Amino acid sequence: MEISGEVSSGLGRAHVFMAQAHYQDQFRRVLGSTAWPGTLNVTVSGDDLARYVALRTKVGIDTPDLSAEIKSQSASIDLTNYEAWRIDGFNRDGVSFGGATAFKALISIHSRTIDCAVLIPDLTRHSNVVEVISGKFLREGLGIEDGDSVSLEVLS
Repeated sequence: MEISGEVSSGLGRAHVFMAQAHYQDQFRRVLGSTAWPGTLNVTVSGDDLARYVALRTKVGIDTPDLSAEIKSQSASIDLTNYEAWRIDGFNRDGVSFGGATAFKALISIHSRTIDCAVLIPDLTRHSNVVEVISGKFLREGLGIEDGDSVSLEVLS
């Protein structure tokens, strides 16, 4: 399944979560390596948003703020053969670090491709922003910046 969107800046807080050893041990299972301590945000709309919402729905994340049309479109997408990788949350020193689910993927732009995963946090403020993790710093590895269009191939 392909999801395309535009690279965008986030809140700049992902590195706090991504650097946690508890998460990194689990990312190693998904990526085959630890993850770069940050995420790449990809803003999606239209059919691409419907495909992303289908992934969110598969892992039990509701998107109440979206149109009935997008929800209907996403409901018709068959994700039976897509493996969801659970990333468990944890508590440390009275601070709760939430869980997430990952799907293996490839990200590409201009015939350059890097292994990655789509990360769907259990709690997020965005329903139209795909968070992407990789063992590499994607902005540098792909030579991308805000506003560039990228393609994600979610692997089944």
